[in-house]
Amino acid sequence: MKRREFITLLGGAAAAWPLTVHAQLPSRMRHVGVFLGLTASADDPGAAEILRPFKAAMAEAGWIEDQNIRLDYRFGGGDLAKIQAAAEDLVTLAPDLIYATGLPPAQALRQRTRTIPIVFSLVADPVGFGLVESLRHPGGNITGFVVWDLSIGGKWMQLLQEIAPNLRRIGIMYNPDTAPYAPSLVASAKAAAVRDVAVLECFTHNDSEIEAAASLLGNEPPGGLLVIPEPFTNARRDLIIAQSARFKLPSLNPAFGAASRGALISYTFAFESMMRQPVTYIDRILRGESPNGLPVQTPDKFVLAINLAVAKALGITVPPTLLALADQVIE
Repeated sequence: MKRREFITLLGGAAAAWPLTVHAQLPSRMRHVGVFLGLTASADDPGAAEILRPFKAAMAEAGWIEDQNIRLDYRFGGGDLAKIQAAAEDLVTLAPDLIYATGLPPAQALRQRTRTIPIVFSLVADPVGFGLVESLRHPGGNITGFVVWDLSIGGKWMQLLQEIAPNLRRIGIMYNPDTAPYAPSLVASAKAAAVRDVAVLECFTHNDSEIEAAASLLGNEPPGGLLVIPEPFTNARRDLIIAQSARFKLPSLNPAFGAASRGALISYTFAFESMMRQPVTYIDRILRGESPNGLPVQTPDKFVLAINLAVAKALGITVPPTLLALADQVIE
C-alpha cells in the first residue's frame, strides 16, 4: 500500500517545529487548561484517545505533567451549558494557556478572554465563525488547527464516485443544527459531482430521519451516501452504517473508524497526528511566542480506508488504482 503524507503550512515553514526539546525550558511551573468539548469526563474513552497522543507529544517537547507543567482538565460532553460553565471556570483559573478541542469550546473561551493564549483543534472554518481574522494572520490571542480545508467535500464526492461509478443519486447527510459549517462542504461536494448524478441534501435530526433518508436513497435509481462528519452524525456513526448496509448504499463516511465498522470508504485526517500537532504551538507559546503570529494550520496527514468486505457485499469491484492509494484496507 502507498502511504500518502503531506503538510499544508499556511504561512510558511515557521509553523513546523519538531516535537523535541530545542531550548532550555522555563524554570517555573507552567499552567495549561485542557478543554475537551465533546467528551463528558476523564473516564470517557474519547478523552483517553485524545489525551494519550497529546501527553506523549508534550513529554517529547519536554513538558512533563506535575514536574514542570500543571494541566487542569475540563469537559463539555457536547452540552452547550456545560461548555459555557467550563469555559468560565478555566478563564477564572487564569492559566498560561488554554488548549481546546472543538468549535463551541473555542467560541466560549474567545467570548471570555482576549488575553489568555488559546490553541484550538478539531475546528472547521475558524475565520467564518470569528475565531481568527485570517488563517495566515490569526490576530489576537487565538490560533490553532482546523480539521480540514472546506474544499475537501469535493474530494469526498470524487472518491465515492470513483469507487461506485454507477451511482445516479447521492445523498449528503448531516444535521444542519449541529453542522453550521456544512454548506461550504456541501457546495464543494456538489461541484465535484458528475453531470448526470443528482445530489440530495439529507437533513437528519433524529434516528428515524436517518432511516428515512437511507430508504429513499436505496430505491431506484442506484443511490449512495456521503456523510458530513459533525457531532450528530459522528455520534450516530454505527446507526448510519447499519442503515446503509440495510438499504445497500455505498457510503463514504469520514467519521473515525467508519470503514472498519462497515462503511465502504473513508477519507479523513489521521487522528493521532492531529492530536499531536497542537503541541507544536503550545510549546512555542509557553516559551514566549505570541499566538497572533502563528498561522492556523491544516492536518499534516490524511488516511484513505477501504472496506473490501463491504465492497464485495455491494457487488463493487474496487479500481486497482484506488486500492493502491489506500492507507488501510479492511478485508
